[in-house]
Amino acid sequence: NAFAVESFIDEIAHMMRDDPLKTRLRLLGEPRTLRAAFDTGRLAGVLRIAAGQIDWRHKTKNGHGLGIACHAGNGAYAAHAFEVSVSGNDLVIHRAVCAVDAGRTLNPLNFEAQAANTTLAAVSATLHEAITLKNGQVQQHNFPDYPLLRMGQSPRSVEVYSVDTSADPASFDDVVAASAAPALANAVYAATTVRVRRLPLLPELLRLL
Repeated sequence: NAFAVESFIDEIAHMMRDDPLKTRLRLLGEPRTLRAAFDTGRLAGVLRIAAGQIDWRHKTKNGHGLGIACHAGNGAYAAHAFEVSVSGNDLVIHRAVCAVDAGRTLNPLNFEAQAANTTLAAVSATLHEAITLKNGQVQQHNFPDYPLLRMGQSPRSVEVYSVDTSADPASFDDVVAASAAPALANAVYAATTVRVRRLPLLPELLRLL
């Protein structure tokens, strides 16, 4: 649901001529704990970190766009921010920022590697990966039919920022993967004014351009 929810919030913000970050923070409101132990303050915290590290306040130029999104689940909170540009049929990811609050950080190096790896896997799934059926048969047989993210399409690095809190450690792979797709699609909209509502993103973007 993260892709639909976070893309829709971004769309609402733009229709209201509001800043997408401010819209999200306003919807989260004051820090409080809701049902299922959902802490709005912790989610707002990772949003602010991702926005600060991507330099959200300064508008990009030269066709670049910034996008942001967040997600929470199972006691973990994550936000992504991307800076992208589109030239012809090429989508360039200039920067990728990931902020995660998953409680106490027991192994910082492993934490950073896991968050970066999950982000890249999510970017690959967002841009390319799809299984299609025709007459009841899967059309993809091997990697030529199922393109994965190549090094030339990847950001040079994934900047990972962890929030070390006193909360119990929580598994964060799912929330990191979930927040990457809408953040990337929102960045594409900021760069192109083309709203992608269907994944995988790249073939849909090329169809709409």
